[in-house]
Amino acid sequence: MKKIVLITGATSGIGLACAKKFAENGDRLILTGRNEERLSEIRKELTAKGTEVITLVFDVRDREKAKKNLNELPQEWKVIDVLVNNAGLALGLEPEYEGCLDEWETMIDTNIKGLLTMTRLIVPGMVERNRGHIINVGSVAGDAAYAGGNVYCATKAAVKALSDGLRIDVANTAIRVTNLKPGLVETNFSNIRFHGDYERAASLYKGIKPLTGDDIADVAVYAANAPEHVQIAEVLILATHQASGSVIVRK
Repeated sequence: MKKIVLITGATSGIGLACAKKFAENGDRLILTGRNEERLSEIRKELTAKGTEVITLVFDVRDREKAKKNLNELPQEWKVIDVLVNNAGLALGLEPEYEGCLDEWETMIDTNIKGLLTMTRLIVPGMVERNRGHIINVGSVAGDAAYAGGNVYCATKAAVKALSDGLRIDVANTAIRVTNLKPGLVETNFSNIRFHGDYERAASLYKGIKPLTGDDIADVAVYAANAPEHVQIAEVLILATHQASGSVIVRK
């Protein structure tokens, strides 16, 4: 049966990879992001291949705009089966005592509060229907801090705690909650972290074959299509030569 899958931050990286993988699975997609032009391009690409797609332009930090966009969905699209809370970012790699307060606020508002906004707006409908799946994109950074990671690591630790807490809250229903925890993934993530310094971003992947967005999307689609009695609660996904958030063997 086709599912309706809503993916936040769907214009690049893991979010875009998830959009393409769920499309290949035959699902219907609601894609959100801040870049209207990019969303339009993705919609055209996927609809040309036969996927039904709706795009919503908003920043998950904007609670009212998120609510307005979801309320204005056609009635048949409001029955969301899978919520992929993917929107998130890291900014900077400075010591905590030298960090930028504005960057901290952006990370907290996006990675934590944005995830909570989408959860609060969508999960009540799942509870009412007694079915649904929330897939939160966390990080290996949520397991243990690494040098310069401080606030970003804290936001991903929050994603783990929020995923665990939600799973407890819906344990009396048929709703499933998955926390995906990627390690080193080569996407636009590092370019954003280093404010467009592509050389510095590229250096993170030297000497190791990193994961791709497709690798993470494969796990998301697998979790969403596991038998109904199976809940893939948490998955740590690392490159072969990465042992933890801070241990990477480069060759």
